Amino acid sequence: MDIKSYITGFVDGEGCFLISFSLRSKMKLGIEVRPSFSVSQHRRSQDIIYFLQQFFRCGGVRFSKRDQSYKFEVRNINDLIKIIIPHFKKYPLMTSKKDEFEKFVRICELIYSNHHLSREGLEKIIKLSEKLNVSGNKKYDRNYLLKMIAR
Repeated sequence: MDIKSYITGFVDGEGCFLISFSLRSKMKLGIEVRPSFSVSQHRRSQDIIYFLQQFFRCGGVRFSKRDQSYKFEVRNINDLIKIIIPHFKKYPLMTSKKDEFEKFVRICELIYSNHHLSREGLEKIIKLSEKLNVSGNKKYDRNYLLKMIAR
């Protein structure tokens, strides 16, 4: 079995590439950008979650009592740029998640090169993130964030 392709296929169905925002007064522009790659499974399938952490050799695993699921998550920008992104570039996603991944990559590259610290870079990240996880819950409306940094 080609385990690397299997992992990509599994993530294609169960994974998530997410960009979230937090209001942080200590940040120059008042907004923190947080990229995240994650995979969740019900506790009965927790072995695959721990396998993913072992395979990628980064990230963390946590349990949610609320929905009885385990989540493997990578949030460190260096790990995302040097481990997670190269895997999915070499073993590409096949579903609509591929488009999300490509936007995620562009945002991570902007963050990695510190563009999130400039007004123009943060604006670009916010606009790119609009098309990421469109069905997901967004804590802050993107228009609100754009207005915040326009001040």
